[in-house]
Amino acid sequence: MAQSFKRFAKVSAFDDVAMKLVHLPSRYAVRAAIAASLQHNGASLQDTARELGVSARSLQRRLAEMGTNYSEIVAEVRLDTACHLLAESSERISQIASRIGYAGPSSFSRTFMRMMKTRPAAYRRRYRNGKMFRSESPNTGGSR
Repeated sequence: MAQSFKRFAKVSAFDDVAMKLVHLPSRYAVRAAIAASLQHNGASLQDTARELGVSARSLQRRLAEMGTNYSEIVAEVRLDTACHLLAESSERISQIASRIGYAGPSSFSRTFMRMMKTRPAAYRRRYRNGKMFRSESPNTGGSR
C-alpha cells in the first residue's frame, strides 16, 4: 500500500507540473495580449498577465525561460504594428507613434531607425514603391 501511494504521489506531482506547463502563455499569446493592450493605450506587465490569466511574476519567469523579457516583446509588437501601419495605412507618422504608445514622433523615429536601419517615412516609401518585400518585415528578419 505504501508503494502504491508513492507511485500515485509521483504521478500526481508530474500531473501538477504538466498542468502548469499547459497553462503557461506562449510567446504568441503574450504578443497577442500586448497588441490588444496597445489598442487601448497601454501595455503594462500587470494588465498583460491578468489578460493571460497568470501573475505578473509568472509571466516574467516564463519570458525569461524563453530568453526574453517583457520590454523586448513590447518593442517587437510596437515595431511590427508600426511596420504594418506604415505600409497599409495613410496615418501620419505622429499618429502611428501615438497609437503604439510612444511619447512623440521623434522618440518613435529614433527607435524605428535603430531597429530597422531606416526612417519611418523611408520605410513607407520603399514599401509603397514595391522595393520592400514582406519577408523584410521585422519579425522574420530576412530579406527576399
